[in-house]
Amino acid sequence: MAHPGPRAETDDLTDLNRLVERMRAGERRAIARAVTELERFSPAAPGLLAAMQPHLGHAIVVGVTGPPGAGKSTLLNAYTRHLRLAGKTVGIVAVDPSSPVSGGAILGDRIRMTAALDDDGVFMRSLASRGYLGGLTPAAVRVIDALDAAGRDVVLIETVGTGQTDLDVAEAADVRVVVTAPGLGDDIQAMKSGLLEIADILVVNKGDREGAEHAVQHLRAALSLKSGERAGVPVLKVTATTGEGIAALAEAVEHAARREAADPVARRRRRARYLIARAAADLVAERVRKGGTEAVDALADAVLTGSLLPSEAARRLIDG
Repeated sequence: MAHPGPRAETDDLTDLNRLVERMRAGERRAIARAVTELERFSPAAPGLLAAMQPHLGHAIVVGVTGPPGAGKSTLLNAYTRHLRLAGKTVGIVAVDPSSPVSGGAILGDRIRMTAALDDDGVFMRSLASRGYLGGLTPAAVRVIDALDAAGRDVVLIETVGTGQTDLDVAEAADVRVVVTAPGLGDDIQAMKSGLLEIADILVVNKGDREGAEHAVQHLRAALSLKSGERAGVPVLKVTATTGEGIAALAEAVEHAARREAADPVARRRRRARYLIARAAADLVAERVRKGGTEAVDALADAVLTGSLLPSEAARRLIDG
């Protein structure tokens, strides 16, 4: 197969630069194409990332996570409407469970997110989790760059919503909003062991329901036992269906974002570290699953007999 010559490479680069210009102009089709290329990490993706570099670092990335039933999509919809009324453009990356048939995203309650309809100031893409257990997927982190380069002021990430396992958002987002609701029972207890540790803002949604104030006080009591910045995390009561409390949420997000806005390079570097960690974990997992080598089998036998901890076996596998 003949390799493309210098002219072809120049044409490809010109096309990518033109694509970025169209994205910057707000052209929805151009943004959709860039998002697709980065989601799939196609052969064009590295060149596209290079072409986008001068335009990255503007957007504030807000991660929204929490247990199922908390009303994350409804909250995101209300918050998006608030941002649009304030004149800000929005990108939404919604991570959904993967279909067992097609492998694509099961859109679930995305039908509630009507703020993205017929508004060129809002761009939303649903992505499949593809088996990642941290609530995100590396594709979602790459798509953030496309929406940032397109000039979106705020990029919202909604995690898959499996509860306390949704911790990857701590690496990908600049501001982390953890949502719960009254009546979820043990989910608030579960949050204490994981999601509570990453929250910049805690939201009790469905604030018009019985038990909402109790949930707020419960979370504040849990935070009072923490030290340092954790003790000062705001706990807000919101009713997303009516919009009550959304303005206070927006103000809290802006306050938290000001701490992050000063160093966009550090923010993007943190997301790059997440991508490296995910890729390294995938490579190690693939080596272990395939087995078949004396080194891997010897480590497996040592773990089975209790003579080696799994963590030490993993360390030896990486070092080896």
